[in-house]
Amino acid sequence: MGKPNTRRLDREIALTQRKIEAVQNEEMWPLTSAERRKVMGALAGGSYRVLRGQSAGRAERALEQAMNAVTVRLTAELTALQMERQRIVTEAAREKAAKKASGWW
Repeated sequence: MGKPNTRRLDREIALTQRKIEAVQNEEMWPLTSAERRKVMGALAGGSYRVLRGQSAGRAERALEQAMNAVTVRLTAELTALQMERQRIVTEAAREKAAKKASGWW
């Protein structure tokens, strides 16, 4: 019995880590459409208020909250993928130990 096949999960974990790094660099590609709408709305509202000579504090907070929500979502997704990978590895090790223990050598 060989190693458990975790290639697909490893790829998903790496992609999620890249998404988290992209969000920290304020890139838009990892965001869902609803998250993009929130970010664009905050940017538009803030730029309108700045253009009018007013403070954009509320828009900045909305933008920060949206980006924090994205980070939390991606972190939870990453944690779930890592837990699933660990479960697969543990299950394979348990099967290997059971197979080894059942032998008569």
